[in-house]
Amino acid sequence: MNTLTLLPFIVLIAAMFLMTRSAKKKQNQAAEMRNQMQPGSGVRTIGGMYATVKEVNEDTVLLDAGPGVELLFAKNAIGAVLTDDEYNRIVHGIEHDLKADGTVVPDDASSLTETDEPAADATAAASDAQTVDLGKKDADDAADEVADAKAEEAEPKKTDGDSEAK
Repeated sequence: MNTLTLLPFIVLIAAMFLMTRSAKKKQNQAAEMRNQMQPGSGVRTIGGMYATVKEVNEDTVLLDAGPGVELLFAKNAIGAVLTDDEYNRIVHGIEHDLKADGTVVPDDASSLTETDEPAADATAAASDAQTVDLGKKDADDAADEVADAKAEEAEPKKTDGDSEAK
């Protein structure tokens, strides 16, 4: 047999080996994560439910999903074990103090200006400033233009006389 004809089979076997190796590696990491579960840690199930681990057994996990709600899940149904900060942020809406430097980001751009005058004075100063024509016309200007157009239509047009006859 020619080595050139064996090359596609060799490549196919190598690809299958690499895929199964990476899948086994992911399975081992997931099993290790599930074995590290302890009572009191927050988890997310593969169905998307967040709960607190109450008891860990050989193949099952007892979860506390709320006051008086205890659920028994298979260990394989646990999708992720969350850190305390992440669990509190998602479930309780409690933000950990992430802003250690004390920098406050404003919700609007009004505090980004360097002026010391109050906002009311700034608004008055802006209205006193020269207005910019944005191409919009007032209702009075539009009415004047319509009246001018009608007046021009009523007046007879001056022609040489030859232009319409041709």
